[in-house]
Amino acid sequence: MAVEFTVELSRIIKEFSLETLYMPADPDTILIKNNDVNRPGLQFGGYYEYFDKSRIQIVGRAEESYIKTFEKEKYDQLVDTFFEAQPAAVIISRSIELEGFATAAEKYGVPLLRTDDSTSEFMASLIAFLNLSLAPRITRHGVLVEVYGEGILLLGESGVGKSETAIELVKRGHRLIADDAVEIRKVSNKSLVGTAPGNIRHFIELRGIGIINVSRIFGVGAVKLTEKIDYIINIEAWDNDKIYDRMGLEEHTTEILGLNIPSVTIPVKPGRNLAVIIEVAAMNHRQKKLGYNAAADLLGRLGMTEEQTETKYSDIEAF
Repeated sequence: MAVEFTVELSRIIKEFSLETLYMPADPDTILIKNNDVNRPGLQFGGYYEYFDKSRIQIVGRAEESYIKTFEKEKYDQLVDTFFEAQPAAVIISRSIELEGFATAAEKYGVPLLRTDDSTSEFMASLIAFLNLSLAPRITRHGVLVEVYGEGILLLGESGVGKSETAIELVKRGHRLIADDAVEIRKVSNKSLVGTAPGNIRHFIELRGIGIINVSRIFGVGAVKLTEKIDYIINIEAWDNDKIYDRMGLEEHTTEILGLNIPSVTIPVKPGRNLAVIIEVAAMNHRQKKLGYNAAADLLGRLGMTEEQTETKYSDIEAF
C-alpha cells in the first residue's frame, strides 16, 4: 500500500506569508494531502459533480467578477454552497475582499487565507511547493554531490570510499548535498530530487577522523540543500574476475521510484583518483545529454559500427 504524505497548513502559511482571515483550528493540525489545486469557477456555476474537496481552492479576479454579477441573494447562496462542500482550504489572491466569505468559512469550519500575489504566480509557486512536499520518497544509503552542475548520486557498500570521495570533491570546488542517507523525492514523472535529513544535514563521517561539519570547515558555498539527481555512480571494489565497460557505448540505468536514471559502475582500487574520475564522468554525461558520445565518435573515425566492437575490440584497445 502506497504511503500517503501530508503537509501542515501552517507550513504553507509560513512559506507564502499568507494572511489568515479565518482558521477553525491550529494550522499545525490541518493536513493537506493533495498536490493539485483548483480554481472554483465551475463550482460557482453550480457544478460539483467532480469536485475534490481535498484540493486547496484559489479564488482570483475571474471568480470574483463572476459571482459579483449575481444579486445578493444568489451571491450568498453560491458562497454558502461552496463552503458547505468543505474544501481543504480557500485562498484568495490579489488581496481581494469578498463579502460573506469569512462568515461562510466560519460557519462550515473552512480555513480562509489571502495573498497579495497574482493568481497565476501564486498557483505556480504553490503547486511546486506541494509537489515537493507531498512527493513519493525513499531514503537510500549513499552520497549526493553536485559536480559541474550535475547531481551525482554515489552508491556502494559501506567503507568503499564514498564519503572520502565527497570530501575530495568538495575540496575541488564542488558541493555536498547529503552523506550516508539521501532522501530522494519523485517531484515529477521525469525528475528525482535528493536532500539530506535535517538532523544530519551537512555532516560527513570520515573513518579514523569522525564526524565533521562540511559547511563549518569549507564554508556555506560547499554545501547545498537539494539537487536534482542526474546521474548515478555505483562504486564497488575492483573484481579481477569481472569485465568492466571499456567503451561506454552501452547505456545503463538504475531504477528509483519508477524512474530509470542513467548510471555507471566504477571499480576502485589503490592508485585510482576517484574524485577526478567522477569529475570526468559528470562532464562526459553532460556531453552525452548535449548529443555528443565520444565512444561513438571514435568508432566512426575508425570506420566501425557498434556491432563490430565485440569482434574487433582488440583493434581499439590501443587507443
